[in-house]
Amino acid sequence: MIKTIAGQIKEFTLPSILTPLCMIGEVICEMIIPILMGQIVDNGIQAGNMEFIMTTGAKMIVMALLGLAFGIGGGYFGSKASAGLARNLREAMFVRIQDFSFANIDHFSTSGLVTRLTTDVTNIQNAYQMLLRMAMRSPISLITAMVMSFVISPRIASIYLAAVIFLSLVMAFIMSRATRYFKQVFERYDDLNESVQENVRAIRVVKAFVREEYEKTKFTRAAKNIYDMFVKAEGNIVFISPVMMGTVYTCIMLISWIGAHMIVAGNLTTGSLMTLLTYCMNILMSLMMLSMIFVMMTMSAASARRISEVLNEVPSLQNPAEPVIEVKDGSIDFDDVDFSYREDAREMVLKDINLHIKSGESIGIIGGTGSAKSSLVNLISRLYDVTQGSLRVGGVDVRDYDMEVLRDQVSVVLQKNVLFSGTIYDNLRWGNPDATDEECREACRMACADEFIDRMPDGYETYIEQGGSNVSGGQKQRLCIARALLKKPKVLILDDSTSACDTATDARIHHAFDTMIPDTTKLIIAQRVASVEHCDRILVMENGRVDAFDTPENLLKTNAIYREVYESQTGGNGDFDH
Repeated sequence: MIKTIAGQIKEFTLPSILTPLCMIGEVICEMIIPILMGQIVDNGIQAGNMEFIMTTGAKMIVMALLGLAFGIGGGYFGSKASAGLARNLREAMFVRIQDFSFANIDHFSTSGLVTRLTTDVTNIQNAYQMLLRMAMRSPISLITAMVMSFVISPRIASIYLAAVIFLSLVMAFIMSRATRYFKQVFERYDDLNESVQENVRAIRVVKAFVREEYEKTKFTRAAKNIYDMFVKAEGNIVFISPVMMGTVYTCIMLISWIGAHMIVAGNLTTGSLMTLLTYCMNILMSLMMLSMIFVMMTMSAASARRISEVLNEVPSLQNPAEPVIEVKDGSIDFDDVDFSYREDAREMVLKDINLHIKSGESIGIIGGTGSAKSSLVNLISRLYDVTQGSLRVGGVDVRDYDMEVLRDQVSVVLQKNVLFSGTIYDNLRWGNPDATDEECREACRMACADEFIDRMPDGYETYIEQGGSNVSGGQKQRLCIARALLKKPKVLILDDSTSACDTATDARIHHAFDTMIPDTTKLIIAQRVASVEHCDRILVMENGRVDAFDTPENLLKTNAIYREVYESQTGGNGDFDH
């Protein structure tokens, strides 16, 4: 875990080294000042030596200015190093997430990833800055002040030592009780983020069902859980301050009492007593800072562990050593394919799949909910790997291709259509960044998206809100289809991607495919028979198996499932699940 986080310091190594060096310089200056102050009292004020007072006072000013310079330097370099580490951690996690397969992404919730990229990284940033500055300054200050105190008066320094031991035991006890609460806080942040994201994403549904009060209650509950955890943790830590101050005042009284007797006996000078009192404050404040560092480290340890989980997650899909960089054609062959989402799954999602599809064929895929239609097509673009058997596209096993090349040639429009904030042109060019305006318009004509784009005031420059919230479901689907067409793929997969379009528009889209991209292999998942009855062949899925694969005409004669669906839908009873 530490190695993983430290590996992201990279170009900020020098500021990370300079920060503690500046802190050491600041401590040295601070430790010299009490000695000079004691000398002024003993050799200047009591002796009436104004020249000595002026000379030593000038030295104190120089030390104070040097200490200030070192402090400013430590703050600057510490901020640069910690902010740089935070930037690198966020960038490294985001890049790693981009490399994740669907299987990797399934390991983390969306809210969990957001918390790791925001709250957890901020905790690491704060902890690292404190580690570079206070974790170096406090121990050195404490040890140096303790050594100097023993040099001046071992008897009085023993009071410091007893106070340090007492406070260390008290703080260890308090911290042990607070630690377990801090470890739970950041898991609760996931619940809070999930509540917010879910509510914002589905705000129309919330309002349609008048569930605002329910959502408020759910959010309040998540927020209160975090509040309760922090209160419990802080409720333990709050005792540190009164214990600390009580110990400080006790030490001051004991030092003053014993020191006064030693001055009267001639065993200690007044200046030395002032120096010891200053060192007393340095020692106890350093111990206080160490306790705060311990709290911060405890909080950040949970964050570091969660960040490391993302950075150390190995993408389940990797490019081969010498990948194939050209897809010959759109032929697809499943040979004895089994598939499950988990390696330890007892039952396969797809079982004994044997399919052979020619390049340029139009294939319809139907089946009831849970029949694994989407799972089947996800294997073609290698969003997941087959568990057993082999899957070939263009005569080559998909695991032998460069994944970017394969996915450029196997274009998928998923069930959950997603548009991004930006103009229509911006969204279309996700399919091809170099596409010309005319190519974008041509793709929209094929997807029947031009008819509603032309009616928009700004046409193709119309701004799409985040998630496509300012366009209808059918319009969103058609834009996503146009975006996929811009790839000019050899295989086009539509995963129930025209479900929000009316029947006439659906028919026009498929007619455009047949006439304008005849050489592209088209796989069309649909619930409506009308969406697939024009296909060359139709694949009927049932419980993760191929129930039938034939022409629509033959299926009507030979397959009971297809015939039942066809008759129910042409009779006006609805979709496949009926």
